[in-house]
Amino acid sequence: MDQIETVRAFSRFYTQRIGALAPRFLDSEMGLPEARLLFEIAHAARAPLATDLGAALGMDAGYLSRVLARFESRGWIERSRDAVDARRRPIVLTEVGRATFADLDRRQRDAVLAMLEPLAPAARTIATDALGQAQALLVAPRPSATLRAFRPGDMGMIAARQAILYDEGWGWGRPMEVLLGEVTTGFLRDFRPGRQQCWVAEVAGRMAGSVFCTDGGAPGLAKLRLLYVEPFARGLGLGEMLVDACLGFAKEAGYEAMELWTHTILASARRIYAAKGFRLMRTEMHDHFGEPVQGEYWRVEF
Repeated sequence: MDQIETVRAFSRFYTQRIGALAPRFLDSEMGLPEARLLFEIAHAARAPLATDLGAALGMDAGYLSRVLARFESRGWIERSRDAVDARRRPIVLTEVGRATFADLDRRQRDAVLAMLEPLAPAARTIATDALGQAQALLVAPRPSATLRAFRPGDMGMIAARQAILYDEGWGWGRPMEVLLGEVTTGFLRDFRPGRQQCWVAEVAGRMAGSVFCTDGGAPGLAKLRLLYVEPFARGLGLGEMLVDACLGFAKEAGYEAMELWTHTILASARRIYAAKGFRLMRTEMHDHFGEPVQGEYWRVEF
């Protein structure tokens, strides 16, 4: 199934699951568009105008006017006069309207709980996290990213994701996975606060990349290790953010230089290193991951 069909299939599934096409949404007196409109009025930061509601929901003005008239005839809303401009008529819920909304809100919460309740706690978290991430990515084509220090569980996820990506991209398979496991395990075992750190980039609450700053084993020398960015987050500047965090930490910690090992075929990473002042010191062919590949050693002085 391609990406467009995946989205369409989920839309068909969910609209059927929540009864979006039923004339009486959740056995209430409303269809789904009316229920959505009542929700918008109830949650508005200030009493909205009809034009505000139409713009927020993309609702046809004629249809919106008819629904609001029904709400008014049922005693759910009142339209007052604006003190400055009498033509403006802010809309507020009456006591009956608030009770109607509270009942509808309870029905919706019960319906969502009925969907989630059969799932194990971990599966429930996966489902709700995925929905939140999808919304964030679709609402903002270039969603914002955040950096945080590592926390329990990150090392395994970092090693797993990089092993998968390097295998898919370059066929480096088990030897690379072994190396990743050794680096992440060694980082945890020998972690020295103030001298070493790992940063994780997140987009919409999802791990989107990481980098490590470790002691280089020589006086004044730090090492940048395991920089990567997830495919879905590329183009957001995460690689630069992660390298900047690493460089800033190393300078603050009193290191005098930083080195790294990368490969000629990793063009995107090499561009970042060059832009941040690293210089290529030497190259070396190796077959650690199977087929011969050219490794590179880069260094920057502070």
